[in-house]
Amino acid sequence: MGQSGPGPGGEGRPAGLISGAVPPQMPAYPPNLAEIVDFFDGLGEDEKRENLIAYADASPACAPRPHEAFDLEDVRKDEECTDTVGVFLRVDPRTRAARLRIRLGPQVQTLTRAMTAILCKGLEGATPDQITEVPPDFVPRIVGGDLVRLRSQTVYYILTRLKGICKVWLQRERAEG
Repeated sequence: MGQSGPGPGGEGRPAGLISGAVPPQMPAYPPNLAEIVDFFDGLGEDEKRENLIAYADASPACAPRPHEAFDLEDVRKDEECTDTVGVFLRVDPRTRAARLRIRLGPQVQTLTRAMTAILCKGLEGATPDQITEVPPDFVPRIVGGDLVRLRSQTVYYILTRLKGICKVWLQRERAEG
């Protein structure tokens, strides 16, 4: 029970679902983020922690590159975080696809670094509108319930900052046009 039914038409449909029944609506995440959420959904708590550490180790790749230009930059130290965090946004004027970069200070905790890498990868190419609409309910699915309870401010911090810079960009866009 709970696994996908075999054969045509059964893929992705939970076994035991009554034919014609509509499954509960899952939030629409940008495709890259949905893929990461699905990956973490299949892991146990220990595997989630191992993969979060791997993502944390990959967070330096999210930093701005030399000579990259951005539409908005927001660098500051907040109470919710142990060090300064810089959030950088560039939006392609033709496609509206966002390019996100994040610079983390050396004291930023492992879980924040992991969420940084996950969100940089997961939100790459999404529009500012899509990013501002991402529901935070994916966080416990990635991090696991225990870490969400222990680090409630930390796990949502980067998502909040990314949504904030996208909202500012959208307000400027509306004001200009």
